[in-house]
Amino acid sequence: MGAALTTTALLVAFGGPLVAEPGPRGPAFASGGDWPLGTDAEGRDVLTQALLGGRSLVLIAAAAVLAIYLLAVPWGVAAATSGRRWVDETLMRPLDLLLSVPSMMLLLLVVAMTEANAAVLALTVAVLQFPDAARLVRASALYAAHSPAMQALRLQRETWWRRNVGYLGRTLLPVLAADAGLRFVGAIYLVASASFLGLTADASGTDWAVMVDRNRSGIALAPWGVLVPTLLIIGLAVGVNLLFDSGARAASRESSPGRSGT
Repeated sequence: MGAALTTTALLVAFGGPLVAEPGPRGPAFASGGDWPLGTDAEGRDVLTQALLGGRSLVLIAAAAVLAIYLLAVPWGVAAATSGRRWVDETLMRPLDLLLSVPSMMLLLLVVAMTEANAAVLALTVAVLQFPDAARLVRASALYAAHSPAMQALRLQRETWWRRNVGYLGRTLLPVLAADAGLRFVGAIYLVASASFLGLTADASGTDWAVMVDRNRSGIALAPWGVLVPTLLIIGLAVGVNLLFDSGARAASRESSPGRSGT
């Protein structure tokens, strides 16, 4: 189910622009005729707009998730493996301040004060979700960093790479796999919310969230202008979450101590 939902949404997001060609406009909120799913508030074909509207949303959310882990993993691992309380406190306490800031308020403030482009939006979403991800990484790495296995690796004078990437990284993999789905859903929510409120990085104005905002006034006349992008966003979020959750269970079974190495 997760693979089916994710694949469908991604095919629409990335394959749609290859086949969609904007046609002539018609009456606003019309149905039938040359428009299988009707027209939107500006008389554009809803099907064409849906095919064109997912790429920016998916790319910005994916870039934000990548940036989150590029920041959170080394930050959390450094705090967990430092062995000094003051280092741990110095790294983690400032994150509590960021966690207390309302996400949507900060997102709207930053994007409104700058240009609403993809880089600013992705980086802002990454900063908003980074503190929680770093705390999760630290909590997951803390036990492994001080476990008997890690102490044995130190006594054997194993390299930093073998200890912190080989052993610690393998321990964190199931946790990160499960968390990645939730992070992507959170990034989709923040990016879609910003687009819904008019702060979009899509210059063409065909973002799925923008479609929902612009067409909601005519939902009784042409509901597909709201339902199609809404279902695509929900399908992508649910599908990715199910897919990563399944991958996390598989990674957990692979890394379980009782599993054979063959």
